Amino acid sequence: MHLPGGGSTPVTPDETIPVSDAALALLGAVLPEPILLEGDRLVAGKRHATIRDGVVRFREDDDYNESFALQWGQFRTNQIDAVNQTTLSAKRFAETGWKPDALRNRRVLEAGCGAGRFTDLLARTGARLVTFDFSAAIDISRENNRQYPNVAFAQCDIFDMPFRESAFDFVFCHGVIQHTPDPEAAFHHLVRMLAPGGRISIDVYRKDGLIRPWKSKYLWRWLTTRLRSQTLLRALEWYIPKWLPIDTAIKRVPRLGSYAGAIIPCWNYDRTDLSQEQKVQWAIMDTFDALAPTYDIPARLEDVERWFADAGLADIDIHPGGNGVVGNGRRPAAEPQV
Repeated sequence: MHLPGGGSTPVTPDETIPVSDAALALLGAVLPEPILLEGDRLVAGKRHATIRDGVVRFREDDDYNESFALQWGQFRTNQIDAVNQTTLSAKRFAETGWKPDALRNRRVLEAGCGAGRFTDLLARTGARLVTFDFSAAIDISRENNRQYPNVAFAQCDIFDMPFRESAFDFVFCHGVIQHTPDPEAAFHHLVRMLAPGGRISIDVYRKDGLIRPWKSKYLWRWLTTRLRSQTLLRALEWYIPKWLPIDTAIKRVPRLGSYAGAIIPCWNYDRTDLSQEQKVQWAIMDTFDALAPTYDIPARLEDVERWFADAGLADIDIHPGGNGVVGNGRRPAAEPQV
C-alpha cells in the first residue's frame, strides 16, 4: 500500500486508526522517509510515534507543561471565536499580516496549539495544516477541530520536532515560546521548518521595565509555581468571582488603576464583548495561565529584532501586539552566499 495522495512510501493499512487519509498524506509530505505505518505505530526515518485517538504522538507525557494540560482540559472551548461569539482570536491572528487566501492549499505548521483557538482559524483557510502541542492539550484541540479533514494532529516537542527542515510554507507560533526553557532557541528551531520564501509569525511576552497590571504575576509566581496546579486552580475558582468586581473598579480609575491593579493578579476582560459569565471564566483561565506555568520568560522588543536578524529573515516586522511582542518575517527564496 502507498500513502494516500500518491506518495511512494509504503505503509501497512489499519482501518482502526482514526487518522484521515488527507492527514496521513500531509504527514507523508513533511516527515522524513522512509515512513512505515504498522498498526498503531508510525516510523518516519529514525523517529517513532504512536497513533492514538487521531493524534500522532512522538511524546506521551506532559512534563513541564502539565499546567497547560489541566488548563485546556478545564477551559476547552472558551477561546474559540465561534463558541464565545467574539473576534478575540481573529484579532490576535490578524497580527500575522497573513491573508487567508494566501494559506489555501499551503503547508502550514502551528506550534503549540493549546485548545485549538488558532487551529480553527487556520483550518478554515483551507491550509494543509500540521498542528502540534507538547502536552495532552493536543487532545482537546483535536476534539474541537476534528471536523476539518485538512488538519493533522501531533504531540511533540518544539525542541525536537520530527518534521523535515524546510517543509512548511508558513509557521505560526503565538502564545507559546515564553513558556519554553529557551524562547530564542525555540524560535530558531521553528525557522528551520520554513521553506525558502516561507513566512513565520511568533509572539512572546514583552519585557519593558514598565509597571502594568498583567505584570502582577511576577510578584506571586515564586509561590504559585510551587503549588500543585489543581490547588492553584481551585483557589482561583474561589477568589476570582469575588475579587473581579473590585478589580474592575480599581482598573477603571485613570492612571492610578494601572498601578493599583498591578498588585493582586486578576486578568480582566472588562472592555470586551464577552458576557459577564464569560468574563469570570476568562479571568480564572488567564490568571491561572499567568501563575501556573513552569516557565514565563519575556523578551525585549529589540531582542526579538535580533532573533529575526540573526536568522537571516527578510521582510522583518517587529511590533507590540496583543500578547506582548509580535515578530513576522520571511525566509529569503535564495539563501545568501557565504
